[in-house]
Amino acid sequence: MSKGVAILGSTGSIGRNTLRVIAAQPDRFTIKALGAGRNVDRLVDQVHRFRPELVAVTDARTAEEVKARVPAGVKVYWGEEGLTSVATHPGVQIVVSALVGFVGLVPTLRAIREGKRIALANKETLVAAGELVMNEVRRWGAELLPVDSEHSAIFQCLNGERISEAARLWLTASGGALRDWTRGRMESARVADVLRHPNWTMGHKITVDSATLMNKGLEVIEAHWLFGVPYEQIEVVIHPESIVHSAVEFVDGSLVAQMAIPDMRIPIQYALSFPERWPGAVESLRLTEIGSLHFHPPDWDRFPCLSYAYEAGRSGGTMPAVLNAANEVAVEWFLRGRIPFLAIEETVRRVMDMHDPVPHPDLEAIVQADAWARKTASYVAEKGKVAR
Repeated sequence: MSKGVAILGSTGSIGRNTLRVIAAQPDRFTIKALGAGRNVDRLVDQVHRFRPELVAVTDARTAEEVKARVPAGVKVYWGEEGLTSVATHPGVQIVVSALVGFVGLVPTLRAIREGKRIALANKETLVAAGELVMNEVRRWGAELLPVDSEHSAIFQCLNGERISEAARLWLTASGGALRDWTRGRMESARVADVLRHPNWTMGHKITVDSATLMNKGLEVIEAHWLFGVPYEQIEVVIHPESIVHSAVEFVDGSLVAQMAIPDMRIPIQYALSFPERWPGAVESLRLTEIGSLHFHPPDWDRFPCLSYAYEAGRSGGTMPAVLNAANEVAVEWFLRGRIPFLAIEETVRRVMDMHDPVPHPDLEAIVQADAWARKTASYVAEKGKVAR
């Protein structure tokens, strides 16, 4: 029986790869709803190919443009309520949450409250509101399956195992585009340098986060909530080849790792097919062709954002939401050429230092903390306190 799928973030990298997976499994899935930002051309192409019943975009002007270019029967909505309509479509069993940033939180929460399977690629949902989200997952009996390659790897390694017997989770990191750069050289890093990722093709925001190691820090917070493991048992290791996607170390000394070529279609398909595995995602990994695999510890001095994320996670409350919001603002300013690369980490540090976290926040407190952090981060950057 075909399952209905909604994709939040259909025009981004994860969304496009999800549609590639679904196109290869036409008898298993039907696209019911798509949510996107402002990429009208790409969204319109997707609508004509996959024929969803409903689409949603960021704003009213974009919605009008989309409406004029899609078949008459397709409903077009906009804003948070529009994205929520995508996530709660009654014909949908699986919601792929792949929006970039805090904007994905509320629609994902609404889908959870509908008891749907959530294939989660929007890391900000768990970073900003992990305690709230996991409580809602348990309350409403929803499924939350990771799409990030690292968390999917850990999920696969733990399948059939007792989490109590896991001594440590190992999150692998490519190191990003600047992994071999000195701090002095990073001061003059251009946007083009930072976006030149050696292994993965991703959106701009996540590629910048990869270069600062903030992405890995956010994944540490995600792993804490997904698997219920203390931060002391979550380690990061730099693995330049991106073949081992993460690993679990067990109390008996065994280390179980998941390996594959770096292609997001593998974890996407597994989140859609679980508990089954289906053929045809990508080509197989050829062990004899790999050559050497390398692992080394992260350089905490060159990449302090990783330590900021651990600090925010341990502080808890609204601090992770503030970390995330300040980082989103700083990355956007960098991508626009308004602050230098190293000002990203400085902005995050200053905003965190100014925040007094609220413990066990509800959604309103999280939204307020997010708004405060965005305003404060913009103020810090605007006044040139971190610009050089």
